[in-house]
Amino acid sequence: MRYPIGVQTFEEIINGKYVYVDKTDLVYNLAQSHVCFLSRPRRFGKSLLISTLEAYFSGKKELFSGLKVDELEKEWTEYPVFRVDFAGGNFTNPDELENKLENLLGSWESKYGSKEYRKTMSDRFKGILEAAEEQTGRKAVVLVDEYDKPMLDVLGTEQEQKNREMLKGFYSTFKEADAHLRFVFLTG
Repeated sequence: MRYPIGVQTFEEIINGKYVYVDKTDLVYNLAQSHVCFLSRPRRFGKSLLISTLEAYFSGKKELFSGLKVDELEKEWTEYPVFRVDFAGGNFTNPDELENKLENLLGSWESKYGSKEYRKTMSDRFKGILEAAEEQTGRKAVVLVDEYDKPMLDVLGTEQEQKNREMLKGFYSTFKEADAHLRFVFLTG
């Protein structure tokens, strides 16, 4: 038996034939909601859950063969998935958060297009979500891992307020773009 110590990617666990405790029926039930927030301690499987949701919403049926969700899901629809992972950044650097968000937005704009008149991160993100729905015919899925790390890294410093305001603007997109969102999941 191979145990997935330190493995946080659903696809790697399945393809690597690691031991996997099947809770995909719970993933299916969770995916029927619209917006979810999960706060749990470190090493609790949050990143693996994000990875599982990403595979599920990407329509990767073959990864779920023989698991509980395989019996429950009938359509296996592929949605445009936007994954944001703040785990790897060092947000004590003054420009780290802005650069991270700019890189994400830039890569998504390359894929789905952008409008010149959209200047703020929130407006750009909303435009990307609209464009994704327009191109695919499906609402978007947004998965955010370590949503609070950019603030936790700088608690009690001058950088805290800057990061807080930047994230507040970025996360406000979820309310503004609600009509274009199938599922939003934040964890940290």
